[in-house]
Amino acid sequence: MTGGSLAPAGDAIAAQLFPEQVTTALGLPGILGEIVGALIAAFLIGNIMLAFTGVAGPWAKRKITAAFTDRIAVNRIGPFGLLIIPAASVHLLAKELIIPEDAVRPAYDLAPIVLPASALLGFSVIPMGRIGPVNLQLADPEVGFVLVFAFASIASVSLVMAGYASNNKYSLLGGLRAVAQNLAYEIPLIVTAMSVVIFAGTLQTSAIVSAQQEALFTIAGVTIPAWYAFVNPFAFVLFVVANMAEIGRNPFDIPEAPTEIVAGYQTEYSSAYFVLFYLGEFLHVFLGGAIIAVAFLGGASGPGPASIGFIWFVVKIWAFFLFTQWCRSALPRVRIDQLIEIGWKGLLVLSFANLLLTAVLVGVIVS
Repeated sequence: MTGGSLAPAGDAIAAQLFPEQVTTALGLPGILGEIVGALIAAFLIGNIMLAFTGVAGPWAKRKITAAFTDRIAVNRIGPFGLLIIPAASVHLLAKELIIPEDAVRPAYDLAPIVLPASALLGFSVIPMGRIGPVNLQLADPEVGFVLVFAFASIASVSLVMAGYASNNKYSLLGGLRAVAQNLAYEIPLIVTAMSVVIFAGTLQTSAIVSAQQEALFTIAGVTIPAWYAFVNPFAFVLFVVANMAEIGRNPFDIPEAPTEIVAGYQTEYSSAYFVLFYLGEFLHVFLGGAIIAVAFLGGASGPGPASIGFIWFVVKIWAFFLFTQWCRSALPRVRIDQLIEIGWKGLLVLSFANLLLTAVLVGVIVS
């Protein structure tokens, strides 16, 4: 098992972060070179994630849901229906942008921008592995694990802004539900993530991935890596459930709940604004998968050389997307009171129990 997100020892080029590699490749000196390299690297990473979202939203979501529910999805526009991606984009962007009377500006206009921006910021500290010598990580601060949760939590601000600014009672209810859901599940999510920090002894995302590269045990010649999903499966399950609520996927899609409040916070949004909300939702799904991969699934590590680590990273985040679509097709939506009760009375207690158990376990092992 090799680490896809960490460079081999002695490989100075692969040890550099992506912006540094771009700057070196362009041969630009000084501060200007660093700025240009950072902008180009961020542009490339952002477009990779936007491309994943473009495939997931109009096409993959429909195909997967149709397979789960024994229906036929998009199959007439291009091979395998793939041309629905540009067709749906043009269709949505061509719609008239209707702004409600008495909408609160500029909050109404900023809300659909804040949602995808918060997810893209989160990807800035995620180690995505390597493609050959290229290390796809924009930044690696010592508190990167904290930053990714801070960036992701900005999404709730967007939902509140949209709900309040739309001058619509259903939108306002969606925004209020988003706040209640965020409070109920953000704490268990962070507390469970702290157990990973206790195991790894660091908040640096690349170091958390590196700490999972050892072999846990070997059975019949098959080596099981020391991924924290295997080391502490209880924490892994807690984190996945809390993460599903954090990104608002079934059975926790209470802020939208079409059968109850039309579409919640995004009811009054159309055209380009709706597209931005749509992009933001799926970007946060992939960000949730990326956080799970880093914290519990060894980041971009997998069989084979480290130079193909990015492929394993993509497999893991798409596997999480597939899981969210399975939940969407298989699990009924919980009521708002059930959601709050699960968060405060269930996950919160279990997450603190897991944290205490992890601290005791690590303390015993270290001592």
